[in-house]
Amino acid sequence: METNFSFEEGSDMSYEDNDFALPSPLRLSPPGNSDIYDLERRSQEKEDNEPLMETIVIPSNSEAYLNLNTNATTRGDAQAYVELNELQGNTWQETGRWVGYEENFNSATGQWGSSHVSYLTFKSLIQLRKTMSTGSFILDVNASSLSAVAEKVVDELLSSNEIRASDRDPLLRALLMRRSQSQGPVVTPSGDIQMQTFSVTKRREGSDNMEASIVLTGVLDLLEKPVVAFVRLSDSVVMESALESPVPVRFVFFLVGPSQSEIDYSEIGRAMGALMADWVFCLEAFLAQTNKDVTNAIADFMDCSIVIPPTEIQEQGMLEPIINFQQKILRDRLRPTDTRLAFGSRVQVQEVPQAPREDPLARTGIPFGGMVKDIKRRYRHYISDYTDALNPQVLAAVIFIYFAALSPAITFGGLLADKTERMMGVSELMISTSIQGVIFCLIAAQPVLVIGFSGPLLVFEEAFYSFCTNQGIEYIVGRIWVGMWLIVIVIIIVAVEGSFLVRFISRFTQEIFSILISLIFIYETFNKLIKIFKAHPLVLNYEHLNESLDNPFHPVVKEYVEFHPDGNVTVKELEVERAYPNTALLSMCLMFGCFFIAYFLRQFKNGHFLPGPIRRLIGDFGVPIAIFFMIALDICIEDAYTQKLVVPKGVEVTNPKVRGWFINPMGHHKPFPIWMMFACCVPALLVFILIFLESQITTLIVSKPERKMVKGSGFHFDLLILVTMGGISSIFGVPWLSAATVRSVTHANALTVMSKGPKPEIEKVVEQRISGILVAILVGVSIFMEPILKMIPMTALFGIFLYMGITSLSGIQMWDRILLLITPKKYHPSDAYATQVSTLRMHLFTLIQLVCLAVLWMVKMSAFSLALPFVLILTIPLRMLMTGRFFSVREMKCLDADDAKVNLEELPGEDVYNESPLP
Repeated sequence: METNFSFEEGSDMSYEDNDFALPSPLRLSPPGNSDIYDLERRSQEKEDNEPLMETIVIPSNSEAYLNLNTNATTRGDAQAYVELNELQGNTWQETGRWVGYEENFNSATGQWGSSHVSYLTFKSLIQLRKTMSTGSFILDVNASSLSAVAEKVVDELLSSNEIRASDRDPLLRALLMRRSQSQGPVVTPSGDIQMQTFSVTKRREGSDNMEASIVLTGVLDLLEKPVVAFVRLSDSVVMESALESPVPVRFVFFLVGPSQSEIDYSEIGRAMGALMADWVFCLEAFLAQTNKDVTNAIADFMDCSIVIPPTEIQEQGMLEPIINFQQKILRDRLRPTDTRLAFGSRVQVQEVPQAPREDPLARTGIPFGGMVKDIKRRYRHYISDYTDALNPQVLAAVIFIYFAALSPAITFGGLLADKTERMMGVSELMISTSIQGVIFCLIAAQPVLVIGFSGPLLVFEEAFYSFCTNQGIEYIVGRIWVGMWLIVIVIIIVAVEGSFLVRFISRFTQEIFSILISLIFIYETFNKLIKIFKAHPLVLNYEHLNESLDNPFHPVVKEYVEFHPDGNVTVKELEVERAYPNTALLSMCLMFGCFFIAYFLRQFKNGHFLPGPIRRLIGDFGVPIAIFFMIALDICIEDAYTQKLVVPKGVEVTNPKVRGWFINPMGHHKPFPIWMMFACCVPALLVFILIFLESQITTLIVSKPERKMVKGSGFHFDLLILVTMGGISSIFGVPWLSAATVRSVTHANALTVMSKGPKPEIEKVVEQRISGILVAILVGVSIFMEPILKMIPMTALFGIFLYMGITSLSGIQMWDRILLLITPKKYHPSDAYATQVSTLRMHLFTLIQLVCLAVLWMVKMSAFSLALPFVLILTIPLRMLMTGRFFSVREMKCLDADDAKVNLEELPGEDVYNESPLP
């Protein structure tokens, strides 16, 4: 192709004059829509019927929201971006660009085509290597504009006799001709930039440290032969109007020559663009000392490239072996970070090999040896636990975790009052959470843990209350003796370093118990709703209300006399709830409304609307938002009665008529049986199992090596503190607490510091005590929010109960395998448990878990519900018995492997529920 152009006096041909409008991210499109590249008609128009590309909107102030190729991640510490410009007429037309993947500009439609893996001809690589071997290399140029670079290039070409003296000025003017930028970024009315992406779910934010390469190729018939120049700048600089995005430029490549040569300038330009987008070549070019280093890097690129013979490809499946072959080549090609990068701020200090991590669960053989190790390991960092808290991230974590801790305290407090007939409720739980939380954070070995009430403990409290009621024993007094035995048990367990037993609690047991708790949550929610419909049936006529009263929905109080054998008489008051119109229907609406709002906001958190931080903020506060909306709805409907959360004024027990803050261990209203004082060791053992399970598993998750926590954990010491505080708190009639998994993982995530770059990694966790202390104090102060708390409808809390039950199922592999029982095999996931184990064997494993779940459910619904934790423990030896007899060791590794990963808020589609074994 012959290019004719002319230069006139005063003509405006400066490359620098083409101002860019906006810092435009790339518009990438789905890989499935990749265009067929016609080598012979590369510069001709493409077909107009290109598929519509999916678009998303990102903020206009974003610097580098770019799609990444796994083999083009970084060169040193910068992401590579490449633009190809071809000389067409009197302008440079941008025809291609790369960020790992390639995009080509369709001049017919004025739109960018689909992003795809670059496909090059072998001839273009050979020609590129040949021309580069005789080209000019100008390394470490100090220039701040493309015109300065062009001048140095033409001078170098002239001095090396690559061009004639008469060619210098025309060539320089050609290189500085106006650049016809392709269609700029689409700007929405809100000022955001529209970006096309190949996969919304897989797109990743690009690096904020990016360097660009400019490739200029084209026909220039005034030259006698093709000329090549490769320029590397000493410092990457932003060149005005050189790129469509203001990205600092590091490399510039020129290839121009006459049309009579056998060189395909367009294809060589694409080949050079693909080279500059490859991180290994880019690294070698960055470190090159001579031109031979660059040409050797091209040879390395060719060695790792795949040539497809000129054979017709019948179907896409024929390309699958090529993918596997290429992956093997890439694995062999990848290398550690090159030590030649060590200069200036990029100095890489060789790390001294670290000693193996100390196993906190390793037994010492000395009584209390594990606890002593916990104390020694952590308390040497005690001062830094307060100085490290001088970090803005800690304040942000306090605000977030406060609401994360307050919502469960209110919800479980209301449910606890309902299950125990107000013997304990919101005030007791909030005060217990506050005081025990402050003490725990002051002296614990792992203060990142957040302690609180949980679903398993609620199930136990309900079972123990039912047992005491059936036996005519005072429930609140029985808890004191259970607490005393808890202290004895935990001292024995810590003395013998019993925390090592957590190693035997596999996924098999965790998943059975997790689904059991979730099913109990869901069952209790609908059971409560059925009771409301029975108490307030849908009938034609209801009892007339006295609207002149302050509270026309007041309950009916009936007195009845109780005669004792000793002749004493007790007069008791019994509140009888009357049937009210619309109560049942409104309660159902509040329950499902609260559930659906909380659940929707959880899904919204991982969606694509609004910026990520705002979206995650709304999702994280989904439960309080849902409760607030239900309060507003309940207030608006004045003529319908709903049961409200019972909250006393100030620091007062939930039911001051039947108990106070101090409980007499020998009996509150009647003597406590002596035999029961000793028999309480059995329920104490059972509740200890629950606290042990949840607290130790939570500590395992929070302290995983991937989180890079350096101050250590305290399996033994923290267990002693938790259980001892619970035992002592029984005297005051407040609930026992354990490490709350969801809240603890959320707390750790909020304190995690991530590295910069396209693949953020955990740098550290701000391990300190202040955030936990402040959160506990704020929860305690919230008891004075009684005017607001008493407006919360109880059915809204049951909606949150349903929400916790359903969302807890999402991260359980057993639940996924249950769904696979009714899923065709072709839709099974690619996980090891589905691919490495035969389908029948996988279903057999799932059915065994279902049988265990059914047994536990029957125990829970029977009069022996207190024995539930003991029956659960029996699944541990059952799992050991199955290994080697029913399932091979390899099958058990696939079906029962602990493959939990650290989940961060930044990861799309994931949340902490997926990492939490218990609700």
